[in-house]
Amino acid sequence: MLLARNRNYRLLFSATAVSNLGDGISALAFPWLATLLTRDPVLIAAVAAAGRLPWLLFTAPAGVITDRASRQALMVWSDVVRAALTCAVILLILSIPDIEAGASNVTVWALAALAFLLGMAEVLRDNAAQTALPSLVDKADLENANGQLWSVEQVMGSFVGPPLAGVLIAVAVPMPFAFDALSFALAAGLVACITFPERAARAATQSVFRDLRDGAVWLWQHKTILQLAVLLGVINAATAGYATLLVLYAQEVLGLNAAGFGLLMMAGAAGGVAGGILGPHLVRRFGGQSMFLGAQILFLADPLAVYFTSSISIVAVGLFIAMFASVTYNIVTVSYRQRVIPDDLLGRVNSLYRLFGWGMMPLGILAAGAMVSLTEGAMGREDALRLPFAVGGVVLFAMFLYSAARIRIPPRR
Repeated sequence: MLLARNRNYRLLFSATAVSNLGDGISALAFPWLATLLTRDPVLIAAVAAAGRLPWLLFTAPAGVITDRASRQALMVWSDVVRAALTCAVILLILSIPDIEAGASNVTVWALAALAFLLGMAEVLRDNAAQTALPSLVDKADLENANGQLWSVEQVMGSFVGPPLAGVLIAVAVPMPFAFDALSFALAAGLVACITFPERAARAATQSVFRDLRDGAVWLWQHKTILQLAVLLGVINAATAGYATLLVLYAQEVLGLNAAGFGLLMMAGAAGGVAGGILGPHLVRRFGGQSMFLGAQILFLADPLAVYFTSSISIVAVGLFIAMFASVTYNIVTVSYRQRVIPDDLLGRVNSLYRLFGWGMMPLGILAAGAMVSLTEGAMGREDALRLPFAVGGVVLFAMFLYSAARIRIPPRR
């Protein structure tokens, strides 16, 4: 009903679907391309970390920009830039004489640089989109809207995108990136068609530092949101670390090719879709606090499945459960933030929240890559690849205990 009655939300939903199809393709294509260029886990982790590093370095100023500028224009131009950068990746691939023979470290670092620039555009686009949503739907519809957006993100980003990427890679390595560039261009066109409510872009009446300080003061004074930001940072550092190495685990332990890995990722996507559909109903039935804690327990399904088995089906079930939990967790926490944070501060506070929550990801990725590199000589390659999953599981359980003891999500009003 929300999609049927709200044209602007319908356009945002469509743009999200198209953009995340491209993201899902690149989510498999980027790490797979990195493994074609090198087998060094540190270099592979460096490419993944480069794409996440902007969440640490650029998130705070992105919040100031989001509050000062047109959120619609930011979303459009960010997608246009992402389309152009993805074309640059294609040119990089075409410059390699024989990609099956690998490439020099210089080429790997060039790929990492492009991943970093794509991450910069992603930070600005995602912060603007999440900040804009409360102006396009009623507050009573936020859980449903967020659930639907995360459902389509999972369908396109994990259910359709990765297996499609596997097929496209089999045709030609540049193909998934060409598809990705087209998806970003189409998403930009859809967002340009949205009619946003009148909102005066906030003038630059004070310095960027003062703007950031205002957001930081608000965040510091709201203990629950600050706790959630730090909690998300630790969770994302742990999960991003072992998730980055899943591509090597799938190749070397499970024996999967690109298409097989894409199919495995579909299991996680199915869980995300289920979470997006059922999550809002579960939150209304059991309350935000119960679902917040329950989701954290279910996060453990993924690392436990990988650490204790070499079964593709069990790993697939673990991915399904973990992604179901992840989307449900986001429905609770993001909807709560969108209700509580004032609109004129939403961009800055949201960006600072994500600085904590996403800025830790590159650190976790690099730590996981180093962990494998340092231990594979003593433990063997397979056990070393499993180690980040074990460490990540311990961290996730510790965060659940902290949440149960210290964090309370207020009831929805």
